[in-house]
Amino acid sequence: MHNKKYRGLLCLALTLAACSAPAASAAPAPSAKPLSVSPAHNAAAVTAERIRNADRETGNWLTHGRTYSEQRFSPLKSITSDNVAGLGLAWSYPLGIYRGIEATPLVIDGVMYTTGAWSVVFALDAATGKLLWKYDPQVPRSKGVHACCDVVNRGVAAWGDKVYVGTLDGRLVALERDSGKVAWSVQTFDPQLAYTITGAPRVIKGKVFIGSGGGEYDVRGYISAYDSETGAMDWRFYTIPGNPANGQESPALEMAEKTWNGEWWKVGGGGTVWDSMAYDPELDLLYIGVGNGTPWNQRIRSPGGGDNLFLSSIVALKPDSGEYVWHYQTTPGETWDYTATQPIMLADLDIDGKPRKVLMQAPKNGFFYVIDRVTGEFISANNYVPINWATHVDPKTGRPVETEDARYEGEGVAIYPSPFGGHNWHPWSYNPATGLVYLPAQEIFHIYQDEPDGFEYRPGQSNFGVDFSTADLPSDKAERDDILKDIRGHLSAWDPVQQKEVWRVQYQRPWNGGTLSTAGNLVFQGTSDRRFAAYAADSGKLLWNHQADTGIVAGPVTYTVDGEQYVAVMSGWGSLLQLAGGVFMTPEAAPVEGRVLVYKLGGDATLSIPKQEMVTRKPPPSVASAEEIALGKTRYYQQCGGCHGVAVVGGGGTPDLRHSALLDNDGWYTVVLDGALKQNGMISFSDRLSKAEVKAIRAFVIDKANADWEAAKPGVKTESTP
Repeated sequence: MHNKKYRGLLCLALTLAACSAPAASAAPAPSAKPLSVSPAHNAAAVTAERIRNADRETGNWLTHGRTYSEQRFSPLKSITSDNVAGLGLAWSYPLGIYRGIEATPLVIDGVMYTTGAWSVVFALDAATGKLLWKYDPQVPRSKGVHACCDVVNRGVAAWGDKVYVGTLDGRLVALERDSGKVAWSVQTFDPQLAYTITGAPRVIKGKVFIGSGGGEYDVRGYISAYDSETGAMDWRFYTIPGNPANGQESPALEMAEKTWNGEWWKVGGGGTVWDSMAYDPELDLLYIGVGNGTPWNQRIRSPGGGDNLFLSSIVALKPDSGEYVWHYQTTPGETWDYTATQPIMLADLDIDGKPRKVLMQAPKNGFFYVIDRVTGEFISANNYVPINWATHVDPKTGRPVETEDARYEGEGVAIYPSPFGGHNWHPWSYNPATGLVYLPAQEIFHIYQDEPDGFEYRPGQSNFGVDFSTADLPSDKAERDDILKDIRGHLSAWDPVQQKEVWRVQYQRPWNGGTLSTAGNLVFQGTSDRRFAAYAADSGKLLWNHQADTGIVAGPVTYTVDGEQYVAVMSGWGSLLQLAGGVFMTPEAAPVEGRVLVYKLGGDATLSIPKQEMVTRKPPPSVASAEEIALGKTRYYQQCGGCHGVAVVGGGGTPDLRHSALLDNDGWYTVVLDGALKQNGMISFSDRLSKAEVKAIRAFVIDKANADWEAAKPGVKTESTP
């Protein structure tokens, strides 16, 4: 555990305070209609039979994880560990987007369907990269204020002759696959509420399944099923109980209500289903991952404790009706933002000499779980990253055994993992030949501490119940480096039967991309240090890498067109760490346009991404009082830090305020209070901050800017624009 001199210096999870900070963007006003450049290829309908038999169509990538099991393993083996060194760029497509790119593309009969930030959908010729059509749903930029972790989108689903996308402002949209025209659109929640959609839908038996984000605000989580032809909602399963006075919607929620205390429903309670799903067609069970509680701090959310079902749980449902079947809770009484929304994977494994139908998950809390997917019975768990909130999972009860200080009552406590998780949303993969799971993991700690002045509920805003005001970093490079040296990531090859790591590739930074495993004895992964790499699946040996000119966080796919194998990945540094993680970037992050990168053996295309230098400006002198700067620090980390960065170091996706030309004039108030840039997502904060508080925030930013300016001892500087 770290010395308390670090208390609050890192608090990296403060980036989730982006929930209360709008996600600014300089994107042009989008078109209401799809841009149809040329008709897409004639393609066969996507059916349940095609997805169930995906291994007969190895050249396609029909659903988010390639198969219903979400293993992200491809039987393709034209590209192997023996010849991958000959891989080269086949084509790239510029997205015109400078925010986080998280999507997993689908490739169906020669056409690639993928998404960018702000829920924009692209259809591309999978062999050439030619744009076939583009659909922009015109998400209001002001909705970015409710996107805790960037205005991202993780992809589309396909069924019949349509593709489906969930938009940030809550629409579920069905698009004709051949043209991008809207077949139907339905609003899944009131867009004025603090819900969002960033996850990819799934389609099973003619129903489109989608959840929502917003667990840092004041919402109640759920998953819904919609008719794929009409958009009519078939059912909705709430993941936590509502107000007991109104009765609960199901016997499962009546059971769950007994595990709560207090008046949780008044602040939402949380439990959003914002990413993971998997399906077993033989058992006809849909598995969903449920998120964190709202507020994070359980003493506020549920005084007196309780397990708080179904927070941080894997829940099995009947897809036809939404009926509850079983659950397994990874983190009872969740109080650390330890979601169970990380990818869920299904496999058949031999355990103790017996074949078992299992479900695997490596959620944020740092344990790798193997669960019986028929019954929900706990089989095994072991920590895959360093942890100190629990010692182990009791093999008899399946419950974690917590350490004494884990619940951070009183003085702050440094805890591993942080709210970033030992593993977050980044896709993982499994190779049945090696028996290994390839897991993008990270080692990050966080100082958890109660709010010093008590909790105050803020409708429509973030409601953590923990203190982020000490989340600053020193300007002294040596001190900062001493803190950041322990914040890193790695690729772990994990044996789920033996519950142990077999090999590891260490990275200097966290937040590396998802993985793809293939029958060619390969594992592909993008990295935060701007590479796309291939490793030997059996040994972890680096076999090939390509400079992508931007960090990669998305998961790769592979497919064939006319018998030739391609490997594709969405590039574009962003999401949570772009907004608030400028301190991780070396050199400092500048905005980089996201792209689709596609590779093949013998590919000889070149990658040319325009360079954008970080524009800097000498700050005005710091003349404010210590008291005003301290107030500004508190308000900055409550309202601004999630988008503009830890220690006021921008991550490239939004302006670095240290270099703003508004620091010495009233334009600062025009933007922050009057909403002069609301068309870019920077809404007015006049309902959250007084003019005196906005002035104090500026004083804090100026103070940090001066300290960093002196620490860097820069040479020639260039005047910036606002």
